[in-house]
Order: sequence, then structure tokens, then C-alpha cells
Amino acid sequence: MKSKPSLLSASLAAVLSVSLLAVSPASALTVFDPTNFVQNTLTAIRTLEQINNQINQLQNEAQMLTNQARNLANLDFNTINRLRSTLATTERLIAEARGLAYDVQSLDREFARLYPEQYAATVSGDQMFRDAQERWMHTVSGLHATMRMQAQVSQNLREDEHVLADLVSHSQSAVGALQATQATNQLLALQAKQSIQAQQLQITQDRAASLELARQAAAIERGREVTRRFLGEGTAYTPQRVNFYSN
Repeated sequence: MKSKPSLLSASLAAVLSVSLLAVSPASALTVFDPTNFVQNTLTAIRTLEQINNQINQLQNEAQMLTNQARNLANLDFNTINRLRSTLATTERLIAEARGLAYDVQSLDREFARLYPEQYAATVSGDQMFRDAQERWMHTVSGLHATMRMQAQVSQNLREDEHVLADLVSHSQSAVGALQATQATNQLLALQAKQSIQAQQLQITQDRAASLELARQAAAIERGREVTRRFLGEGTAYTPQRVNFYSN
């Protein structure tokens, strides 16, 4: 008896379901289109790829700008003033050197007076003696200037070692092309400064040697002139051998 009501209920439910479907609007039905779904999926994938490509491009451009900033970064280290300072010391020593001037016109005038090719008859013996003393003082002054220059160059070399160490350190830690180039330029400036300093030292050494050679040449001429004046216009006395046993 119980099975009949259950069957009746199921039948009524089925009828009601069909009735509801019959009265439901067509827009309320959900229809799955596989082709449209695939196309939408491919479109979404391509859009995602484009977004990823744009992100990568922006990252590359940002990295490029960072590299350019590094290459254009200025080297916050400059040794030029230090190099000029040490070079100025040797220049000052040359300016302080006593004796014959380094100016060409003044040198020619003083050299002609102190180192004559031939003494005039109007030059007294006392004047020649005073000139000889002055020449000797010039020679000593030239040697003194050379020794001072050598001592100063020795001190400058110690400072150059510190400058070189600093430049190498900054060159190795350079973050861009500009910093590396600037460090290299300062290394070249250090090399040029040492070359100029070596030339200055060579000048003082050659000057001292030239003064001594000129002094020797002038001493020979002075000795010749003194001898000539002592002898006068006559001839020198020549002792003759006397034979006491001759008849």
C-alpha cells in the first residue's frame, strides 16, 4: 500500500519538472560552445604573452638606463692638484737657483763677461781674479742646485707612490666607462709629471757639469793671459849651459 503513494509522488515531480521547463524562457538556458571557448583561451594566452614581453622590454630598458648612468658616473677622485703641488716644488728649486740666470738673454750676457774667449788688455789682473772667484761660486751653486733637486725628487717619488696606489684602487673599483677613463687619464698625468720632473733633474745636472767645464776653460784662458802679461812683449829667459873648462 505504501509503494503506490511513492510512485505517484515521483510521477507528479516529473510532470512538474517538464511543466517548468516548458514555461522557462530560452535565455535562461546555458549553452556550452567548445569552439568559442578555445578561441577565448588562445586570445587570453596571447594577451598574457604580450604583457610578459612588455614587462621584459621595460626591464631591459631600465637595465640599459642603469648601465648608462654607471658609464656616465663621474670619478669622485682627482689627483691633479697633488701632482701640480709636487711638480711646483721642483720648479721653485729651479727658480731659487743662484748663479747664471736661466733666461737666455741674461745668460748670454753674463757668460760673455765671465767666460771670455780672450781677455782684453783693459781687464786688470784683479778683475780676472774676481771673475775666477765668481765662476767658482757659480759652479758650486750649480752643484748645490743639483743636489737639492735630487733630494726633492726623492721626496716626490714617495708621494707619487701614494698617488699611484690611490689611482689603481679607484681604477679597479670603477663602475663605468667614464670612471675608468678618468682614472686612466690621471695615471697618464702622473706619468707625464714624472717625465717633466726627470727632465728638470737632468737640466740641473747638465747645468752643473757645463758650469764646471766652462770654469775649466776660463781658467786655462786666464792662465794664458797672466803668463802673457808676465812675459810682456819680450822673450822668456832661457838659461844657457856654460862650459867652464873651455879655453
